[in-house]
Amino acid sequence: MSQCVYCKQRKGKRSCPALTGLICSQCCGEHRLARISCPPDCEYLDAGSDYQQKRLGEQFAPVRRELYRQLSVAGGEKAAALFNLIEVVTFGYFHDRRDGQDAEVFAAIQALRRTLSPLHVPAAPMPVFAERLKKEYDTFVKQQPQQIADAGSAPEILDRALALLTEFSGQGFQSRRFLLGMIGYVKTFHPEIAEHLTKQHEAGRIVLPGQLTPPPQEPAPHVHSPECRHHHH
Repeated sequence: MSQCVYCKQRKGKRSCPALTGLICSQCCGEHRLARISCPPDCEYLDAGSDYQQKRLGEQFAPVRRELYRQLSVAGGEKAAALFNLIEVVTFGYFHDRRDGQDAEVFAAIQALRRTLSPLHVPAAPMPVFAERLKKEYDTFVKQQPQQIADAGSAPEILDRALALLTEFSGQGFQSRRFLLGMIGYVKTFHPEIAEHLTKQHEAGRIVLPGQLTPPPQEPAPHVHSPECRHHHH
């Protein structure tokens, strides 16, 4: 019997190009992209990617709810708005990329945290996504300074976010579990927002953070559109 190269327990039935061996259908379904770095041309990828996103999105929902609860206690609406911004920018950048990894998001959040530190000394150039996140944060602070956590409180908020996201992502060096979970959450529970952000991305426009509103009790990444009835005061 050919053992599954991943769990070493069940019988391997599918050829896994990433692990160069046979993998059982259960491990393939559970860990593809999330913990196994699948090549884009794998025949099993497309069939399961939507299901994978939805499943991880459902698992991410309670983790996300707990994170927003913690952030609201720690810093109120401004703290929630900061993570809301991170989610929207992350979705816009990674929703159609198969090569994105959780490590890129974490590195960007850590880079943002460093730049907000009073002891920050500019180091080497930041990675592309880290630059994008910093740019969006700076724009938001410039447009609506009263709406989002400032340099004084943001580092603690970002530390809390990193701790929870790292726990959800797991130990895999090339894990995509957080990215798939967050993207799956938005697509599954807030499809209208997913569509809006996708259109913005396709049009080549960056997300305008000033259009965000602090999330309600069960927060959704929210971007204002012309159809919205919200008003800025």
